[in-house]
Amino acid sequence: MNNGDVSQGRRRFLIGATAAVGGVGVIGAAVPFVASWNPSAKAEAAGAPVTVNVEKIEPGQQITVEWRGKPVWVIRRTPEMLENIKKLNDRLRDPQSEEPQQPEYIDGVYRALKPEFAVLVGICTHLGCVPTYRPEVAPADLGDEWLGGLFCPCHGSRFDLAGRVFFSQPAPLNLEVPPYRFDDDVTLTIGLDPEAA
Repeated sequence: MNNGDVSQGRRRFLIGATAAVGGVGVIGAAVPFVASWNPSAKAEAAGAPVTVNVEKIEPGQQITVEWRGKPVWVIRRTPEMLENIKKLNDRLRDPQSEEPQQPEYIDGVYRALKPEFAVLVGICTHLGCVPTYRPEVAPADLGDEWLGGLFCPCHGSRFDLAGRVFFSQPAPLNLEVPPYRFDDDVTLTIGLDPEAA
């Protein structure tokens, strides 16, 4: 074997090794670059529908889920709560929800697909504070006429348990009802309209 054969063998080995390392490097740089074209998990979550099992919500209980970066409340209303909602129409700014704060398929005093479940964006329509859930009747700090509802601690706006604002409140509109549907008796999806809508 002469030195020329050894040099040719080494040269081929070095060219092959360099090509292999270079190929791995190109792939290593391309994968993150191509992956950066996909939306981030945060961006996907911002518009993604949210599914809730309502079977586990006790009567009178409120839960909060996040949809598009906003708190959305699901309130399971009792028969007494539903009766109290009907009693408040003459004390509310927009009792029939004529302002477009809900999808077109949501109507009536309960502002819900199923009267038992209220689905509301938990942001006050005044300056964006988060109201508190106050289901109790006639608490000392809210007065004898309070029949349960939502109270904004920032500027005192009051809403009933359908998210309808009372007269003479800083909040100009009822709370927003997001698009939602029931996929079955116990599964609620926020962010999607019913198929018939």
